[in-house]
Amino acid sequence: MKTYDDKHIKNLAFVGSHHSGKTTLAETMLFEAGLIPRRGRVEDKNTVSDFHEIEKERQGSVFATPLHTEWRNYKINIIDTPGLDDFIGEVISAMRVADTALVVVNAAHGVEVGTEIIWDYIQRFHRPTVFVVNQMDHVDADFNKAYNSIVELAGKNAVLIQYPYQTADGRQAIIDVLKMKMYVFGPEGGKPEKHPIPDDQKERADQLHNELVEKAAENDEELMELYFDKGTLSEDEMKIGIKKGMLNHELFPVFTVSALKNMGSGRLMGFIDNVAPAAADLPAEQDENGKIVETDPAGPPALFVYKTFYEPNVGKVTYFKVKSGKVNTGDKLYNPRTGETENLGQLYIVNGKKREPVDQLTDGDLGAVIKLKSTETSDTLTTQDSGIRLRPIQFPEPRLRKAVKAASKNEEEKLQEALKRIHSQDPTVVIQYDREMKQQLVGTQGELHLQIVDWMLKKEFGITAEFTKPKISYRETIQRPATASYRHKKQSGGAGQFGEVHLKVEPYYEGMPDPEGFPVRGKEEEDLPWGGKLVFVNSIVGGVIDARFLPSIKKGILEVMESGPMTSSPVRDIRVIVYDGKMHPVDSNDISFKIAGAQAFKKAFMDANPKLLEPIMDVEVKMPEDVMGNVMTDLQGRRAVIMGIDSAGKYQKIKARVPLAEMYRYSTTLRSLTQGRGTFSSSFSAYEPVPANVQEELIKQHQKEEAEA
Repeated sequence: MKTYDDKHIKNLAFVGSHHSGKTTLAETMLFEAGLIPRRGRVEDKNTVSDFHEIEKERQGSVFATPLHTEWRNYKINIIDTPGLDDFIGEVISAMRVADTALVVVNAAHGVEVGTEIIWDYIQRFHRPTVFVVNQMDHVDADFNKAYNSIVELAGKNAVLIQYPYQTADGRQAIIDVLKMKMYVFGPEGGKPEKHPIPDDQKERADQLHNELVEKAAENDEELMELYFDKGTLSEDEMKIGIKKGMLNHELFPVFTVSALKNMGSGRLMGFIDNVAPAAADLPAEQDENGKIVETDPAGPPALFVYKTFYEPNVGKVTYFKVKSGKVNTGDKLYNPRTGETENLGQLYIVNGKKREPVDQLTDGDLGAVIKLKSTETSDTLTTQDSGIRLRPIQFPEPRLRKAVKAASKNEEEKLQEALKRIHSQDPTVVIQYDREMKQQLVGTQGELHLQIVDWMLKKEFGITAEFTKPKISYRETIQRPATASYRHKKQSGGAGQFGEVHLKVEPYYEGMPDPEGFPVRGKEEEDLPWGGKLVFVNSIVGGVIDARFLPSIKKGILEVMESGPMTSSPVRDIRVIVYDGKMHPVDSNDISFKIAGAQAFKKAFMDANPKLLEPIMDVEVKMPEDVMGNVMTDLQGRRAVIMGIDSAGKYQKIKARVPLAEMYRYSTTLRSLTQGRGTFSSSFSAYEPVPANVQEELIKQHQKEEAEA
């Protein structure tokens, strides 16, 4: 394959709902361009894109797959993405490097849930967008309904370029209002016949053509003047206006095809070549340091890694976009995140699992390299003196978390390595070890996403894993002051142990005044590793406890706070005033005062109306208005406090504060309540007291576990 410059490279992310036909359309485009001798079928498990075993098994995309084709002196790079929102990370990584989003819409169903979710990301990335209504020949196809759903999603900037038509002799046809021609297809599709627009469609086609002319003219002052002068625009002038409108996110062309029957794919590819923005057309990118990174073949080489994949018998495959300059096989480039230099080895262009070696890739192109040492998704590879470090991909937080462990203890280490590799391949699989609860957690985008993780552990790593409900990190504190004392005395021949401590505990809050009735001879504020504070006040008078024993008293208190008296949860936000005690001239030592301090603190804590605190999450739920009542009822059943309700177009947003303990499997419930149309995000807010009945149950549960241990 020849080397293309950045003006002749078009990078497209194929996005859309599950079963909209993205993979079939990509397959047809590769066939139409002569890259493959025959078209595979998803049902036959022989498409170029869905090549992974799990994709064949599920008959649907799980991973974003890079492909490429050539069409009339242009190179079209395609990234075929999954349609289910459990795999949204694959869509986001593809969108990060795409120059245009091609949104495939099922003609029978119109815009579906997956498309609505993806549209949010298209807007965030501000990507030029083409809508393609697929399966126009389907018995249940309703093009007008599908188009109206696109307008409802994207607004009036969604403008028809084509619409389907059936000729008098029953043949499928497409009327193109940019070229003002009708393309008529045979029963098996393929290359169409070109005909004039029939009389019964002339009025509609003229009207749509004029609307397209006006929309194209709106995006350029010179075109607007030409339009006023001539009353119309030529096809080439319209193409200029359409491209500018796409770049401004003010024009979204709408096409129609039958990917299965190969109807309209050639015309779509022609539009991609001639009109869709190239890599060189997009605005320059600003890196993490504020440096402008131009798409410039003469600039310093800079690669952005958008995907990592592990292939059997191959190892780590790193997929990248050349953001600046040119790269050659064997180049050595610097990774500013790791500080290491990577040898690129052989460069490849990719069609699914097939890789074709190339000597050079220029700015704007997509490629791959194998067996890099330490480079991961979102990394930049460049020269050490360029100063370029491109912004990383922002992946969504997990919506489902579960504890995971190997079914066999002998496989725990193997499980950790497997999870690290899965995270490397899919950063939306978040792996975290909770030291406090002593459990390994895995976070995913939903139940299906977790099933894929489980499948990979079994099939690719030979590990049987157990997934369970994660434990909740509670906290303990007090609600009122209390005093206590404890004398530790131990005599067993020779030197003994003696220490007596009198102390007062109080609930701590920021800005708290010094204690009344106690002299403050010293005060230490300690930020606790688990959150909150311990304020330790020395109010000893007359030297009844030597100052050298105070650190031991504090150490004993901290040990109790690390594993609290009620449920062994960490204790936070307490002020301790040590105000009295006794020593022995021979038997007093550090261990004696550590024990006395710990026991006195336990007694005072339990007399101070102790309270359990639970983590509270800030939750935002987005759903269609017609299901808001069901979502609200479910949230209230989860002890949620509703903070507000906002409108977001045809959606409603509920903001609520919900206990983390009540969020388990919420993503599954929300999907069921909203028929998959609802999404949510959550973040930690604060620790707050649990209701009395919940506290009682948690204490009983802890006591039972302690008795059984």
